[in-house]
Amino acid sequence: ICFPFTCFINSAISLSPPRVSRSRSMSLFSASRRDTSHSSFSHLDAASISAASKVYIRSFSELSNSDVPLVGGKNASLGEMYNSLTPLGIRIPHGFAVTASAYQLLLQQPFECAPPPNKTRMLARDAETVGDAINNVMSHLVDVEDTAMLADVGKACRCIIANAPIPEELEAVIALASAELRAKYGDTAITVAVRSSATAEDLPTASFAGQHDSYLNVHPKGAALLTAIRSCFASLYTDRAIRYRIDRGFEHSQVLMSVGVMGMVRSDVASAGVMFTMDTESGHDGVVFITGSYGLGENVVQGAVDPDEWLVHKEMYNAGKRCVMNRHLGEKKITMGYRKDASGLNINAVMNKPTPKEKRGHFCITDEEVLELGGFAIKIEQHYGRPMDIEWAKDGVDSKLWIVQARPETVASQQLTSNVLEEYVVQKEDVASRVQLVTGRAVGHRIAIGRARIITELDELPLFQSGEVLVADMTTPDWGAVMKRASAIVTNRGGRTCHAAIISRELGIPAVIGTDAATTTIKTGDLITVCCAEGDLGHVYAGEVPYQLIKTDLEHLARPKKVSIFQNVGNPDLALKFALLPSDGVGLARLEFIIQEAIGVHPMALLHPERIADTKVREAVLARASGFSHPSDFFVAKLAEGVGTIAGAFYPRPVVVRLSDFKTNEYRTLLGGEPFEAVEENPMLGFRGASRYTHPEFEEAFELEIAAMKRVRETMGFDNVILMVPFCRSPQEAAAVLSKMEQGGLKRGERGLKVYCMCELPVNVLMIDEFSQYFDGFSIGSNDLTQLTLGVDRDSEKLQSAFDERSPAVLRFLKMAIEGAKRNGRYIGICGQAPSDFPEIAEFLSKQGIDSMSLNPDSVVSTNRKLAALEEKSATDLGLCENGGGGGGGGTEKKREQPKHFLSNVFPGAA
Repeated sequence: ICFPFTCFINSAISLSPPRVSRSRSMSLFSASRRDTSHSSFSHLDAASISAASKVYIRSFSELSNSDVPLVGGKNASLGEMYNSLTPLGIRIPHGFAVTASAYQLLLQQPFECAPPPNKTRMLARDAETVGDAINNVMSHLVDVEDTAMLADVGKACRCIIANAPIPEELEAVIALASAELRAKYGDTAITVAVRSSATAEDLPTASFAGQHDSYLNVHPKGAALLTAIRSCFASLYTDRAIRYRIDRGFEHSQVLMSVGVMGMVRSDVASAGVMFTMDTESGHDGVVFITGSYGLGENVVQGAVDPDEWLVHKEMYNAGKRCVMNRHLGEKKITMGYRKDASGLNINAVMNKPTPKEKRGHFCITDEEVLELGGFAIKIEQHYGRPMDIEWAKDGVDSKLWIVQARPETVASQQLTSNVLEEYVVQKEDVASRVQLVTGRAVGHRIAIGRARIITELDELPLFQSGEVLVADMTTPDWGAVMKRASAIVTNRGGRTCHAAIISRELGIPAVIGTDAATTTIKTGDLITVCCAEGDLGHVYAGEVPYQLIKTDLEHLARPKKVSIFQNVGNPDLALKFALLPSDGVGLARLEFIIQEAIGVHPMALLHPERIADTKVREAVLARASGFSHPSDFFVAKLAEGVGTIAGAFYPRPVVVRLSDFKTNEYRTLLGGEPFEAVEENPMLGFRGASRYTHPEFEEAFELEIAAMKRVRETMGFDNVILMVPFCRSPQEAAAVLSKMEQGGLKRGERGLKVYCMCELPVNVLMIDEFSQYFDGFSIGSNDLTQLTLGVDRDSEKLQSAFDERSPAVLRFLKMAIEGAKRNGRYIGICGQAPSDFPEIAEFLSKQGIDSMSLNPDSVVSTNRKLAALEEKSATDLGLCENGGGGGGGGTEKKREQPKHFLSNVFPGAA
């Protein structure tokens, strides 16, 4: 009895659960067959074997990408990499391919079937050869949506191939090639992976990933190897493969099967995973996205575990700045390994066991190994000249990393060719009023609404109706027909590279993966909204949540020429997505979001946990920073990763990073914060911003920020980072902060470092000439500038009507700030809320000659369009004035007749 798994090569990643595969294999291979474990080929002369070998066997060392028609996509790719990339230091397991010609030879064999009554014989009719029998069976499949007939046809075809006799000459050359492989490894006790490789597989437009079966830990002699090879041939007619060919327009008879046999990589006692040479969610092609987990990689692809994740920046890696840009520690609750069996004939005997808690708290590979994989991925992409989907495995015996497959990435890379931006938008008040059922990893950026259908068993799949939301523990390739009709997918388990995630991207539907409790929280028939438009976290809401779909043709999007458009980006998880919007960089990256979400601990608590009297709080602080030599190292590492991710996403465009500006009441809410923060009557005007950085009670914490920013700029290489000092009350304070930064190794002007000041206090505007001596530029913070100009607490609900950035007083300050910066030859931009909320303010600032506007990402497209139109209109008006508007000063008179703009009350002629 064999145990088929869908293909993840020799690291055992598959897309079919063992329960499903076992039941199918028992019905498929129960027929007796000739025992070949002790066959003798002495009656075959050497010339015959040699001639057969040239037709039916190819060593990986003889293959290249041009051999797809002969050995299929996987084997051709392995041969290509073995020959071209091994010299570059990339490890590829050695092996050989049983060619498509061997499969054709099998089709020419006499058709044998068990006596009637037999459904296979009924479907095959009076066929004489295996190939004829398959063609006869396939002729019965008229409608692929007829799942019952699809199942009968697929099973019959697999049974026909499984019972086909293997010609002796083919058996002989397979035995010879296997012996040579064992000799090459110098180990007669090795086991092999036996992998399907169809001739239409791993193409740039059709991956066929997970459609065919492969077998692991196979003994490379006798019946076990031949059974696995024949089973790979049979998997050309799995239900999912048949449907995939029909959906993609492939003729069944035109797709042939080759089989690869290669030495096993012992990832069962180490780790394995998948990596892409682009971010799979956004399509950003500047990074390598790597995932991994303990044991065989099956769990990663199938979505049975929440894997570890890493990002490596390609350009920085090539420049010698080799650092992990970002990492996410996955739960990795289970580990897949081999089931012990002494029979010598067991194929794919695998099992999951709980991962020890201590191991779960560590990454499955080291940073050095992550970077080695990143380097492999970059070289592979450069060789193939396109984004790639790569499978890797670590050998637990020799501790080396191996590449076990590489195929063209077929989803995100193709979406990049579209110039239409789709934005799904929900209003905060709409989601706030709904019950949130579960959350998980968001896949895609779409929203879908539908009735839920809980699927816990395969026999429930026929109940699924088109347009329903598929809710399951996890999915497998056998669910393809149902997934194609789903409006969205929600699973308990999985990561961003699991089967459900990959298929949802391919189908263009949203998915929320790894929710833990979807199948117990959601009920069949519930109307739910699956929302992946709120960031990296996906949400499932009860009921119908209204949303907008906005489409923009970026190819023809007009952009302003006089004003740079930047973005306000605080969440590193969204940076790769936002970097693809039409903008010139980041005008405001707040540290507060990273400190709150990724760190969650007061920096002084990490520096001095001994000062925390509450034992439980102290233990929680130390637990958060476990794995680091000192708790404060945790703060530096996570802050650097967060800022580095934003800087890397937009590189080489400038990214303005505002140093921390928590107020005392906000710092107190962080874990361990209370012992280090006083209770202030008015935190808005209290101990915040620049005043903290050199104060004895906080300067140690500021030194951690300096260390993190130094790491981002110098170690990680992101010299596009510009630092900005907030809430700076005097030139003397500015001098003290710059001196403190210099002591920490960040000196303004060295290595191109620029330092800006938030222009958010009236003193910053009124003394802009003095502040210009210390800073390279200014960024207007309209929120604080408005509240301090008008004397309005912006957090006061009762005074909201009085808080208005369009006040004449505020606008005068804006004008003065721009003029003052220009007078001193300094950069001046705005990063406050006003341009995002009020298009008329954006128009005003443009007319005043501001250098840049930093907007919320959802305002970038519309503001680009409006400011470009304004510039065009201004140029037209100027032309009318210069040319007399057709005579008699008509152009000037026309401007007077326009309705008065609200700004005309502040500055005559501003409108």
